[in-house]
Amino acid sequence: MDYTRFFSDDVPSFLRSPVREIFRKVDLASIYSFAGGYPDASTFPLAEMEGLTRSVVGKYGSKALQYGGTQGVTELREAISEWCAPRLYADCSKTSGRIPLENIQITTSSQQGIDVCARVFLNPGDVVFTTYPAYLGALQSFRAYRAVILPLSNATGRLSLSELRSLRSLRPLPSAMGPSPCPCPGVDTSSRDSLPCSGTTKLIYIVPDFCNPSGVTMTLEERQALVEFARREDLLIVEDSPYRELRYSGEPVPTIYSLAPERTLHLGSFSKIFAPGFRLGWIIADPALLEQIFVCKQALDLCPPVFDQYLATEYLGSGELDRNLQRSISLYREKRDYMLELLGRYMPSGVSWTHPDGGLFIWVTLPEGVDTVAMYDSALAAGVAYVAGSFFYPDGSHRNTMRLNFSYLAKERMEPGVKLLASEIRKMVSGQAIDNQPVTENKSVKFDDLFSGKH
Repeated sequence: MDYTRFFSDDVPSFLRSPVREIFRKVDLASIYSFAGGYPDASTFPLAEMEGLTRSVVGKYGSKALQYGGTQGVTELREAISEWCAPRLYADCSKTSGRIPLENIQITTSSQQGIDVCARVFLNPGDVVFTTYPAYLGALQSFRAYRAVILPLSNATGRLSLSELRSLRSLRPLPSAMGPSPCPCPGVDTSSRDSLPCSGTTKLIYIVPDFCNPSGVTMTLEERQALVEFARREDLLIVEDSPYRELRYSGEPVPTIYSLAPERTLHLGSFSKIFAPGFRLGWIIADPALLEQIFVCKQALDLCPPVFDQYLATEYLGSGELDRNLQRSISLYREKRDYMLELLGRYMPSGVSWTHPDGGLFIWVTLPEGVDTVAMYDSALAAGVAYVAGSFFYPDGSHRNTMRLNFSYLAKERMEPGVKLLASEIRKMVSGQAIDNQPVTENKSVKFDDLFSGKH
């Protein structure tokens, strides 16, 4: 039966995640995976879970198994209020050491926070500014609501301060083919004339600390220029901050929220600092903005998972989250340094990569003409996975780039994985035929098949 006519007009705008499709088809244990943004499972607090669970049952009883408020349970919001205040503000005296509870909304994952912001603020044709390359999950949400996505940065994720200070946001156009009022960094003016910018510019979406996928961290000057632009053009800023606590070198930079709390929605997540299986995050913003998100979220899931919220409450309150976070930082610093060492040891000349101060990702750039999308089938057949960089650009450009994760793979497996990846890259760079014998059972998986349903 052909079901096409039953699908909504939004369905063609849905964007598949190559990471999700890979994991749907491939056994991660059988390959060297640098693809996903998975934390190291050894950072999960397995030893504490039994005690935390007993504490939740004993302390909250049946309340922990009942429906909860859409805004999140009060206990977790109070814990986040106290824990986040010194992380949001350099000067906590501004907040009396706490964030008002009415400024905190619990979400079912930080990804939901992105999606609900898109759902609440964007109409089809509205413009979202972001840095390129951009987080794929955000691109999926913005595309699903048929927004127009435009860059605020150059191709490596760095803001151009001079262009940002002279930039003007897009205003409603008389038609989908109407003239564009101003150029954007990295976008040819003539090409923008044909963009369907029938709406208005509403949002800036940014991952300022250890950006996924580039690993780039915005400087204070860049953040101040971004805030200046947002205030001048009256835009909201969605500050996605799932990696901020995972800093391995350098000094913290003030949050964008601390610079412009009146127009910033600050998104946080437990996925990288507790465990991603709990699917818990939060939004900190002005109550007038959160009120509409509160109403919207009622139709999405009624409330965040209550038992999980109480587990997070107890974990935060016990101080164990901070203690475990220090262990995670030490582990990831070691793995980042080792990954950078391996790239320097095995990658062929002409290949470059970022040196992130934190987060989970390294951005790799290959010589022009090397296509990491075309290379993917042979790499996966050989037993190594990555994410092609073009998926992080709305136009699918920069096919000579890739994102590598260094947190998931066990340290003893990183060297053979990097050697294998370097070998595949060397073959592409040299133009040699790829005729290695597959070493896993994944030889039948073709990259295009991941999106066509053939496999």
